[in-house]
Amino acid sequence: MRRSDRRQSGTLIALPPYEQKDPMAKSAPSFRCSECGATHAKWSGRCEACGAWNSIVEESPLSKVPGSGLGGAKGKLIQLSALDTKEAPPKRALAGMPELDRVLGGGLVAASAILVGGDPGIGKSTLLLQAAAAFARTGLKTLYISGEEAASQVRMRAARLGLADAPVGLGAETSLRDILTTLEAERPDLVVIDSIQTMWSDRVESAPGSVSQLRAAAHELVSFAKRRGTAVILVGHVTKDGQIAGPRVIEHMVDTVLYFEGERGHQFRILRAVKNRFGPASEIGVFEMTGAGLAEVANPSALFLSERGQAAPGSAVFAGIEGTRPVLTEIQALVAPSSLASPRRTVVGLDSGRISTILAVLESRCGIPFTGLDVFLNVAGGMKVIEPAADLAAAAALLSAREDTALPADMVIFGEISLSGALRPVGQAENRLKEAAKLGFSQAIAPTGTKTDGTTGMSMRKLGDLVTFTGEMFGAG
Repeated sequence: MRRSDRRQSGTLIALPPYEQKDPMAKSAPSFRCSECGATHAKWSGRCEACGAWNSIVEESPLSKVPGSGLGGAKGKLIQLSALDTKEAPPKRALAGMPELDRVLGGGLVAASAILVGGDPGIGKSTLLLQAAAAFARTGLKTLYISGEEAASQVRMRAARLGLADAPVGLGAETSLRDILTTLEAERPDLVVIDSIQTMWSDRVESAPGSVSQLRAAAHELVSFAKRRGTAVILVGHVTKDGQIAGPRVIEHMVDTVLYFEGERGHQFRILRAVKNRFGPASEIGVFEMTGAGLAEVANPSALFLSERGQAAPGSAVFAGIEGTRPVLTEIQALVAPSSLASPRRTVVGLDSGRISTILAVLESRCGIPFTGLDVFLNVAGGMKVIEPAADLAAAAALLSAREDTALPADMVIFGEISLSGALRPVGQAENRLKEAAKLGFSQAIAPTGTKTDGTTGMSMRKLGDLVTFTGEMFGAG
């Protein structure tokens, strides 16, 4: 019978199997890059978005909610408000750890989701166990859920850190369903999940740590945080490039993203906020790794300069700003003749691309060649400097090493170098100078146009371009 004949008859006729629509039919599989999160229609060996190889994995589709299509039930009206609506600032809980409270923007906000990343063995679990104990001692009901270690291992760490008496609820579980059931029953104020890569949901047919599992676990935990007013801290693994593993969508879902940085050869650790909806980004907290755990460093400038001896060639002190805090660091350079056809350029703690630009400007605008010379540049203490204001200090260290001439020991330098060789002023010069004066520095070099009120008591030399700087300081150019 033709389809038109079926429509004209008043009886219902079962459709052939090929014409029936299965409401539970699975949608076509999708493929997602585990490095950048880009979606693809089919699998390929290389992601066209970020160029990563063997990073595309099949993603199981999430179950559809009945009535979610265009023909489903209507939703409720959203309550709208004006932009000038007055609201009280969010309540914050202080841990009593000033460095941690500073990075969080002034304390822990209820119902916030925080993602903490860092290299393996850098001290993430130690930091968060200390933080959980500190918050618990202030009266917050705190749970610590470990998916990587057994409960006995966490207890051993707590005993070593002197935290065994802290009222923290400890659990070892990876099932997301069991964890959410426990959280619904306990209703904590703070929960630490260590780590999000070990969590798995029985709704998703893929292995733990996959893109689908990460998205599902993060979504469920963040939804719980917003629904119940519980602050959730998630620990995330990092890739070999230092980025948090998994798609970027996880970082977009949370309120705050913190990176725990440091070199294993140094005792210093930096907790840096790269995203914060409740406070300033790029804020840092400085810790020192000791046998009894992580100790806070109240004056990081003095700590980073503590091992600085007499003035030596290749050393320059940079007055920087990290978030809202002025931090003084020592930039060290070594320039030596190279026996290689392509000289080495080794940079630690600074942007290597920016250092290559500075070397090109020195050679093109100032006539100071670095051809045939190996260049090594390092920020002392394991600190990472990302602001362009370090350009002039890096150039000063390179020139000092090349000319074998030491800069004055009581001098700080800051300023941005343009491609034309001009020096551009940077912000918060007063805070930089006040921090330097507090540590005993008496003179500074900064670009022309730097705004100062003269209350720091330091001798200022303002220069307009890199040629003038090299001529006055080293007699070159």
